[in-house]
Amino acid sequence: MLHLTDIQLQDNKVFLSMLNHVLSVDGFYFSTTYDLTHTLQRLANTSPEFQEMSLLERADPRFVWNGHLLREFAAQPEIHRFATPVMHGFITMHSCSINGKCFDWLLVSRRSCFRAGVRYYVRGIDSEGHAANFVETEQIVHYKGSKASFVQTRGSIPFFWSQRPNLKYKPKPQISKSVNHMDGFQRHFDSQIISYGKQMIVNLVNQKGSEKPLEQTFAKMVNSMANGMVRYIAFDFHKECSRMRWDRLQILMDQLAEQQDEFSYFLVDSDGKIVTQQEGIFRSNCMDCLDRTNVIQSLLARRSLQAQLQRLGVLHVGQRIEEQADFEKIYKNAWADNANACAKQYAGTGALKTDYTRTGKRTQWGLIMDGWNSLIRYYKNNFSDGFRQDAIDLFLGNYSVDEVEPASPLHVKKDWKFLALPIIMVVAFSMCIICLLMAGDTWTETLAYVLFWGSASFGTFAIILYNGKDFVDAPKLVQKEKMD
Repeated sequence: MLHLTDIQLQDNKVFLSMLNHVLSVDGFYFSTTYDLTHTLQRLANTSPEFQEMSLLERADPRFVWNGHLLREFAAQPEIHRFATPVMHGFITMHSCSINGKCFDWLLVSRRSCFRAGVRYYVRGIDSEGHAANFVETEQIVHYKGSKASFVQTRGSIPFFWSQRPNLKYKPKPQISKSVNHMDGFQRHFDSQIISYGKQMIVNLVNQKGSEKPLEQTFAKMVNSMANGMVRYIAFDFHKECSRMRWDRLQILMDQLAEQQDEFSYFLVDSDGKIVTQQEGIFRSNCMDCLDRTNVIQSLLARRSLQAQLQRLGVLHVGQRIEEQADFEKIYKNAWADNANACAKQYAGTGALKTDYTRTGKRTQWGLIMDGWNSLIRYYKNNFSDGFRQDAIDLFLGNYSVDEVEPASPLHVKKDWKFLALPIIMVVAFSMCIICLLMAGDTWTETLAYVLFWGSASFGTFAIILYNGKDFVDAPKLVQKEKMD
């Protein structure tokens, strides 16, 4: 530290704060005895040699978040036993009882460290086919030595598109026109098929407005790829469930039922014999792969769990999970907690629509909380996500600090418009207050004040929104082309 200049010392404090920020986010897990990065099915289909490997050697690199930090350990096999892979995501475990039969129920979500980042700065895929906000979620049941699991994935729409923040509540998505989308698209699904088998894409984005081109392009690319292992279905979640008609989700479940029966689930008996294998997965997405996606995943997982518990003899013939009040409460809360964890890690706030996941119905209080979380997301996405993105890139090794670098990327001069933003916002807010406090004696004078000051306020914010990208907190460490 003694050889650092004053500027480098300041930068070092910022870099340390970035690392502390990443580590302060909930959801880091490790085990010294069990490989958290693999599903039960992947572990059951490995060789004896694989089982003898250290946890670091055998870990799935997609889900090892401290891989960059362990790079020197990885190069020295003799010290592998001291290197413990760390996973990021969500894990919950519950001991449950139905009909007096006790079983363990687990939910594990593994967040990929490839193309990792925050909501608006990391969308689509990279040139290697890695999708933004890719999460593998596994539901596990342990009963009398038998183990069952059902795996799903979520991930950003897998072609090249962006949605950079610009102070507008919902920035318009932009599909890149300068790249070959099919190369990355093909790579993405090639790796998906190798890892999981058949793919059933469940696209939940709106089929009108700014999201419509994404849905149309996704459908067109699946058709162009013409791969019999990949199927596609689009379901306009917001349209179908508008005006609190959440019962209409059953329409989608009915459409997916035959495919889910074909995919089946993984089951190994108490003697270690594989009874069934999961032959494919549902790859769900919405815009963020958070709120709508989690609702659908919880419904698909419940349907699979129904079949598993009946086959294991926990549920009697004709019994349904929904009728088991104690377990149903555990199940719903766990999936809502999973939604919140994934949302906080990607968007910075808890998930939306968790009232439905927790209770099975939409509530007025849930709508209010969704509005509050949306407001917090708006602030974070525009004014603090640049720092969050830089922190993730630094932690994962996407950016390496170079002591001899002539100019630190942290010292980018901010435009005068960015510095003026707080003043503009205060003035605009003051105008709104003045038009109420200085109301005239007659309604015409009051109306005049409202129109004048209201127009001034509107005009000020219109200017901001017109060129809002000048005001957002953008990442500094990784070059733009690496993030697009």
